Amino acid sequence: MSKTELGSAKRLNELVALLSKTVDSRVGGDIEKSYTARLIKSGPIRCGKKIAEEGAEVALAIAAQGRKEVASETADLLFHLLVGLRAKGVSLDMVADALAERRGVSGLAEKAARTKKD
Repeated sequence: MSKTELGSAKRLNELVALLSKTVDSRVGGDIEKSYTARLIKSGPIRCGKKIAEEGAEVALAIAAQGRKEVASETADLLFHLLVGLRAKGVSLDMVADALAERRGVSGLAEKAARTKKD
């Protein structure tokens, strides 16, 4: 696989499915033993801040680090996104619906439509 190909999402999809089940299972868990339970209990604001922090780390890794670091930081971001979605009550199906609505729509057109709504 070349650097320009993303490759198949099959393995990532399977791992995200497992991780989402783990996140769901930690809701209401012991916050002294589970980082996930602690984050969810802290609420959407704390989760949002953590997602912003992780997103910045991904951006910096892409700009200045190696591919392994980018993959590691992206894994952190995906985990925190799942926790944030759970804390906010947004299902993966809702995210899939949002992606499906955009399929076949130019990113520029989609962004322009969002700007007009604001």
